[in-house]
Amino acid sequence: MGNLGNGVAEAFARIGHAAIGESSASPEKSSAARSSFQWGGTFFALFLLLLNRTGQRSSMKTTLLVLYLFTSFPTALFKIIRGQFGCWVAFLAVAANLFDPQTFPAARFLLFVITPDGLVDGLRDDLFSCIFCLIIGVSIVIIEVRAIGGGNCQFNCHCFASCLGIVFLFYFTIQYLCWVTK
Repeated sequence: MGNLGNGVAEAFARIGHAAIGESSASPEKSSAARSSFQWGGTFFALFLLLLNRTGQRSSMKTTLLVLYLFTSFPTALFKIIRGQFGCWVAFLAVAANLFDPQTFPAARFLLFVITPDGLVDGLRDDLFSCIFCLIIGVSIVIIEVRAIGGGNCQFNCHCFASCLGIVFLFYFTIQYLCWVTK
């Protein structure tokens, strides 16, 4: 698992470097850890959102995963979403929400667009974002344990995939926390 985890982390770090186009003058280890946290955490949070949408449809789990995405979303994509494109998508989400609120929950996407810059900078700060994501991860684990029934777990493919996604959320968050505190 160690080599697989390191390989996955390196792959997400390379994707992050290619998307952001960071210079070689920045500290390599710190930026690689940040990049792998952003891309890896985003990938597995989106994976868990998809599993939640196809499975139990927990509103609380969806909200927590959106908050995780808010703090770990890659900077390059986050700037696009907070720009003009995001405003148009938010407008369309609100319009779709008027007609079918169950299918199009617009409030979660609006979080990305209308949050003030000072709060965004504070939530996406180095150490605080890690601690916030760890708290969210623990809350997701609690929700998942309650959803699968605690001790009498009916283990199936959906449950396994969800547990694997949660493990990788913790992996990328803890990896980044270790690099930030060094």
